[in-house]
Amino acid sequence: MASNRIDVTGVILRDARTRYTTDQREENGARGAFDAELRRSGRSPRTEVVVRRAAAPADVAELLGSDGDVVVVRAREMFDGDRVIQLVTTYIPTDVAEAAGIEQVDTGVGGIISRMKEAGYDQGDTAIEDIELRTATSEESSRLGLPEGSEVLTINHIGTTADGRVVEVTQHVLGKSWKLRYAAPLA
Repeated sequence: MASNRIDVTGVILRDARTRYTTDQREENGARGAFDAELRRSGRSPRTEVVVRRAAAPADVAELLGSDGDVVVVRAREMFDGDRVIQLVTTYIPTDVAEAAGIEQVDTGVGGIISRMKEAGYDQGDTAIEDIELRTATSEESSRLGLPEGSEVLTINHIGTTADGRVVEVTQHVLGKSWKLRYAAPLA
């Protein structure tokens, strides 16, 4: 089975083919995919989390169908030891967050996707991820330890239930040394 890992040079392989599977998210009591993949590589994951309610940005609100409604926002700095390697902000409809009990910092084994599944908001076997290369904002550059004007990869993860409801939009901003792996159907 494919796995996410960090090699000896510090390159982070983010294998989207398997990273969101329940087995990988919950491996050895992990608090989600990030925690599991870093521990698997013998690294020291750490996440600083701020949870609040706020209006989603217009592009996210459109995906969530929230149109200015207040949503739950989970903003995270994710570390490998002392190095910030990604900035992640997740937007969740308030009713989904309340039902899944994911407004606290520690969402338990498997993270928010596992809590949503338990609450009846299973994201099934497919998620959509849009990837973009763009110039980092000043704040992103500073937090990721990048020179001003650096480019960052962004991943916009859209989690949808079987009936088509978007229950999660997560925006990842990646620092240096990332390698992304995906699979595409050929038939």
